[in-house]
Amino acid sequence: MAESQYIQWFPGHMTKTRRQMEKDIDLVDAVVEIIDARIPHSSRNPDLPGIVGKKPLIILLNKSDMADSSATKEWIEFFKTQNITALEVDCKTGAGLENFKFAVKNVLSDKLEMYKNKGMAGKALRVMVAGIPNVGKSTFVNRLAGIKKANVENRPGVTRSNQWYTVDKQLELLDTPGILWPKFSNNTIGEHLAFTGAVKDKVVDIELLAVRLIEILNKCYPSLLLERYGNLDLNSEPYEILEQIAINRSFKIRGGEADTVRASNILLEEFRNKKIGALSLERVQDFA
Repeated sequence: MAESQYIQWFPGHMTKTRRQMEKDIDLVDAVVEIIDARIPHSSRNPDLPGIVGKKPLIILLNKSDMADSSATKEWIEFFKTQNITALEVDCKTGAGLENFKFAVKNVLSDKLEMYKNKGMAGKALRVMVAGIPNVGKSTFVNRLAGIKKANVENRPGVTRSNQWYTVDKQLELLDTPGILWPKFSNNTIGEHLAFTGAVKDKVVDIELLAVRLIEILNKCYPSLLLERYGNLDLNSEPYEILEQIAINRSFKIRGGEADTVRASNILLEEFRNKKIGALSLERVQDFA
């Protein structure tokens, strides 16, 4: 087994974000938590339930086009057993988001009935958008609002303040910056967050991270590795497979040695951009 690495990334602004969310939670009727469909467990902030309290919660498994569809369906059923409404979505294309407004009205049906009885029918529902960095919150807001209003970049930490957006007369969204938690409970969670780009690359050992990803892909999706990177001896050690990938891509340094750093960066980039294929790193049975 390849060596794992201890990964932590908790910039100071995340503490400020949490405090602001705790203040703003009273302003909203519900919370939508956006998670990464490839890592549904690791991309859920364990501190969020304490912030959400008794507010209704909806979970969106975003980037579902990049995930193994069978695994995503299992996670949706798992959340259902927890009495949590969960939707499979792709915020970039809008796939699955047509069900979001209905889900909001469903979880807030009691509040809507109260508004109606008080002669306040039509009052806009307010929903806080929460999630870890780089999970697609701003993309979700932009897609739902129908116009580019929130900053979107494929890197963590772009949104830095809470911002309100009007979707229509019946729905308003409070977009919040991505927030992690001070200490990951184990190395696997940190690695999974790093694989997907929720943790900045500059705080990790890229080669070690790539070796760990190869180990997982070799175990769960060996055919995708072979399809993407050509002739590989998958019985080799993970680092040796990384060297083979470098050689197959003609990544070499002086002396003809394999440029494993470049190969590592390419491997992670291609994983994050779905070029290796649609795959999931976490299954319900591993955590249930």
